[in-house]
Amino acid sequence: MRILYQFPLSHFCEKARWLLDHKELDYVAQNLTPGLHRIKMLLHTNQHALPVLKDGEQWITDSTKIALYLDQNYPEHTLIRKEAELRDQILSIDAKTQELGNHVRRWLFFYILKQENSNTLDVILGEKGILRNWQKLSVPAMRLALKRMLNINEQSVGESKIRMDELIEEFNQTLIENGGRYLVGQRLTLADIAVCSMFAPLLMIEGTPWELDLSQHYESEVLQSRAQLMQLPLGQYIQRVYDTERNARIDWRGI
Repeated sequence: MRILYQFPLSHFCEKARWLLDHKELDYVAQNLTPGLHRIKMLLHTNQHALPVLKDGEQWITDSTKIALYLDQNYPEHTLIRKEAELRDQILSIDAKTQELGNHVRRWLFFYILKQENSNTLDVILGEKGILRNWQKLSVPAMRLALKRMLNINEQSVGESKIRMDELIEEFNQTLIENGGRYLVGQRLTLADIAVCSMFAPLLMIEGTPWELDLSQHYESEVLQSRAQLMQLPLGQYIQRVYDTERNARIDWRGI
């Protein structure tokens, strides 16, 4: 049985789930407790970042390495085109989404951590486990840890917003130049999955961990950024690809 070790809320883990779903492979999404996950990951992979895929005896770290592994071992429904020019374009876009994902995460958590009651933090706690059982202690500790881990301060958040906007403009132009349907070529690739996964939290895509909840309070800056992105071909493309090609095979909440 394939096991994807994940944090349900992570957009990098969403990318890995989508890769496996696109390949139509059976797997289990196994949640790990933030912080404590380091013990298991260091033991098996000599690093502590998620997602990590365990396929038989193989442990594959990093969502991009997972994509490369899947194409090599499960060639149907390829993620990366074999043509050299298209392959380079796909991998270049994917590399930029690594940076994009970090900026999106920092910028959004700046606003999430301002909320006294946040569904986002509730997802991190999980439905059961040590964080949920001791949430009076774990929530304040989680807030502090996230702020420190993501380097959240007024200057860094401002810089992240500038870089996010630059990448939005770049990806929007790439999409237009390719005809508006996909970022590279004429079918879904790793480039599309990576870009859509990284922007899903900002667009609050239905059926994802970041789905818009009208009962929640959202900062005006977050709603404004969402609206501005949806006005662009890029935002409309992301919504369309999620609507027509996400085809999730498991619940993102994991087990």
